[in-house]
Amino acid sequence: MPDISPRPLLMDCDTGIDDAVALMYLCLTPGVDLLAVTTVAGNTSAAQAARNSLQVLEAAGRTDIPVAAGAGTTLRGESRPEADHVHGKGGLGGVTRPAPSAALDPRHAARLIIDTAREAGGELDILATAPLTNLALALREEPRLPELIRHVTVMGGAVHHPGNVSPVAEANIGNDPEAAELVFAADWDLTLVPLDVTMRENLTEAHRQRLLAAGTPVSTLAGEILDFYFAFHEEVALPFRGSALHDPLAAGIAVGEVTPVSAPRLAVTVDTADGAARGAIVADTRGMHRGYPEQPDAHTAVVLETDGTFPELLVERLCRTTK
Repeated sequence: MPDISPRPLLMDCDTGIDDAVALMYLCLTPGVDLLAVTTVAGNTSAAQAARNSLQVLEAAGRTDIPVAAGAGTTLRGESRPEADHVHGKGGLGGVTRPAPSAALDPRHAARLIIDTAREAGGELDILATAPLTNLALALREEPRLPELIRHVTVMGGAVHHPGNVSPVAEANIGNDPEAAELVFAADWDLTLVPLDVTMRENLTEAHRQRLLAAGTPVSTLAGEILDFYFAFHEEVALPFRGSALHDPLAAGIAVGEVTPVSAPRLAVTVDTADGAARGAIVADTRGMHRGYPEQPDAHTAVVLETDGTFPELLVERLCRTTK
C-alpha cells in the first residue's frame, strides 16, 4: 500500500449509495483528515443527502465531522430530478437507519467550504462527487478560493465513454453544466475522474457478501445499501450483479491511494448550450496518438486509465474496525 501523507480533506457530495461508500472509505483510510462534508441536491435532496451523511458518519464513529447542506437547485434555479431509481428511496437503497445523533452545521455548504479552506491554511483538498453547484457558489462568494485550495478532485463527466443521463453527459456535470464550467475554468489544480475509469472498476456480489460477513457497522451498512445499487446496475449498466465505483474510486485517487495509469493534463470545458450535447465534457484529447503532449495552460488531469485493483482494496478497507 502506498504511503499516504496526512492531508485535510472536504467532501462535497449528494449522498446516495456510492457517495456513502466513499465516505466510509475515507473514514477508515490512514492519513486522511476528513474536516467537513457538504451536500447538494443530486441523487437526493441536499437536506436528505446531509441526513444520510450524518448517518453514515455515525456508523463510522465520526460524529465529530461537521455536515452542512447546500444548494437545492442549479445555478439557473432549476430543480433536479432525484435518482430514486438508482439509489432507492431516501438515497441509501431504501435501508432504514436510526435518526442521526449529531445536528447539521447551520452554515450553508458554500460558507463551510470557504471557512474550512481558510482554516486549513492553503492545505485543503476537495473531493467533489456531486453536481458542482456548491463549489460554484463558493467561488462566486470568494473569488480567491483557488488560492486557498491545494487540489480538487471531481468525479464526473465522460470523455470517450457514453454519458449516463444523456448519450454524452454524466449526471454530476449534466445536472448543473453552468456550475461545472465555473469550476473547470477556475485557476486551481484539478483532477477529473470520469465514467471512462469508474465504469471499469466494479464491485461484485462476492464482494458484497464479504462485507456482510465481516459484520462491522460500516461493512454491514455498505453491504445492505449496495443491494439496491447492484440491482440497478445489473438491469441497466452491467452484464452481472455488481456496480461501478464512481465516487469511491475518485476518493481513492483524491487521497493518493490509487495512482492512475493514464491521466494526461488536458484543456477541459463543458457544453452549456441548451441542445443535445448539454452537460458534455469537452476534453482536448486530439494528442492521444502522440502520448498527449503538454497543452499550454491545461490544469486538469483527466484520469483515462486505472489498474483495476481498487475494488479489492476498498472491500478490505471497509471490513476494518479502525484506521
